[in-house]
Amino acid sequence: MAAVKSKRAEKARETRRRMLDAARELFIADGYGATTLKGVAERAGVAVQTIYFTFGNKRALLKELVDVTVAGDDEPVATMDRPWFRDVLAQDTAEAQLRAHVAGTRKVLERVAPITQMLAAATAVDPEVAGLWPQEADPRHTVQTAAAEALTGKPGAREDVAAEEAADVLYGVLSPELYLLFVRDRGWTPERWEDWAYRTLRRELCQGSPRTP
Repeated sequence: MAAVKSKRAEKARETRRRMLDAARELFIADGYGATTLKGVAERAGVAVQTIYFTFGNKRALLKELVDVTVAGDDEPVATMDRPWFRDVLAQDTAEAQLRAHVAGTRKVLERVAPITQMLAAATAVDPEVAGLWPQEADPRHTVQTAAAEALTGKPGAREDVAAEEAADVLYGVLSPELYLLFVRDRGWTPERWEDWAYRTLRRELCQGSPRTP
């Protein structure tokens, strides 16, 4: 009986993943406004009623798509509680933390950056989309603030850069907008972007090299 339940649960999760994948493809290709749940169902190979039963409506589908894309899976674990970010904070020196942070962020941006503009357009089409993530603080800045507070207290960090400034620098350089500018618009590989971001941030936040005037 347990084996049967396990198979059913796995089948349900696989169906959910197919629907999310279909939604991602259509939202990015056609835009949130032009995408219909019927179209998502057809792309995923399920009945449209399955979409409604699983997600309820198009806004809820969008929210889960964004949340899963940011996290990399469907586990309800915040970024700052994820193993890769805890490993970043556990590094012994500022330079080691920065290298790990840029590498981990690159993996997130490879998933998230393609849906960034789509989400902005969705908010313009449907203002209620913005209310799907009700919070006073920008979650991305919250993550970068935690990283900056850890980094500025470690050996090798610039003594003339406060945690608040470091958080802003991380927030800007590691933004999805800047990632897209280089990787999508200028044709850089993600590896080249990672190397550039690391060197840029090391110059700004770590000892041993001149800062940008």
